[in-house]
Amino acid sequence: MLQATASRLPRPRAMPWPALRAALRRRPELLLTPLLALALLLLWEAAVRGGLVGRFVLPAPSAVLVALGAGLADLSLPWHALVTMGEAAAGFAIAVAAGLVVGTLVAEFRILERAVYPWLVAIQTMPKIALAPLLVVWFGFGPSSKIAVAAVISFFPVLVTTLAGLRGCDRGQLDVLRALGAGRWRCFASVRLPNALPQIFSGLSIAVVFAMTGAIVGEFVGASAGLGYLIVQANARMDIPQVFAILLVLGAIGVLAYALVQAARRRLLFWSPQAEPSRT
Repeated sequence: MLQATASRLPRPRAMPWPALRAALRRRPELLLTPLLALALLLLWEAAVRGGLVGRFVLPAPSAVLVALGAGLADLSLPWHALVTMGEAAAGFAIAVAAGLVVGTLVAEFRILERAVYPWLVAIQTMPKIALAPLLVVWFGFGPSSKIAVAAVISFFPVLVTTLAGLRGCDRGQLDVLRALGAGRWRCFASVRLPNALPQIFSGLSIAVVFAMTGAIVGEFVGASAGLGYLIVQANARMDIPQVFAILLVLGAIGVLAYALVQAARRRLLFWSPQAEPSRT
C-alpha cells in the first residue's frame, strides 16, 4: 500500500544541468565575473592581512563590510544617501529641461547656433571643479549650490546629443511632410523629435551619472549633509574603511540611476532598434 502510494507521488525533477551548461556556454561572463570578483576579494583580504598593503592605504574587504553594516544599522548612510540623491535628481531634471530646450532652439534657428553655441562650448571647456566654489558662494552652503553644480556638469551631454539627434533626422521624411503642407512644428513633432530620441537617451545615460558626480563635488566644497560630506569627515578621521563603504553606496546608486534611464529607454523607445543595447 505504502509502495503504491509512494509510486503515485510526483518525483522531484532533476536539475537542468544541460540547459545551465548551454546558458553558460552562450554567456560565460555569468560565471566568470563572480569568480573573478571573488578571487580579487580573497587576494585583497590576504594582502592586507599578510601586511603586504597597509590598512590605512587599502583596508581589508571585511573591514569595509563592517563599516558598511555600521552605517546602515545607524541609518547614517541611508539618510545622507537620500540627501545626495535628491540633489543629483534635482540637478539632473534641470539639466534635462535646459538641454532639451536650448538644444531644440539651437537646432531650429541657425542664428542661435552661431550666436549662442560657441559660448556654450567655451563654458563647457572650463573645469567644473573650479566652478564649484563659485557656485557655493552664489547659492550658499545649502542644497541649492549642489543642485547647481550637478545641473552645470550634466547639462552639456544632453545639449550635444539633442543637437546631434535633431540634425541627423531623415531628410526624406521631412521633404514628404513639407510637400504635404506641414509646418515647422508638425515636422518637429512627427519626424525630428522621434528620430532624435535614441540619441537624447544616450545623453541622459551620461548626464545621470554626471549629476551624481556634480552633487558629490558640491558637497566636497561645502556641505553639512550628503555622502560627499561623509567622505570628507571620514578622511579627516582617517577612517578609510568608511570611505570605501561610502564609495560602495555611491557605486550602487550610480548603477541604479543608469539602470532606471535604460529601463525608461526600453519602455518609451520600444519601436527603435537602438532601444535595447547590443550584446557582444
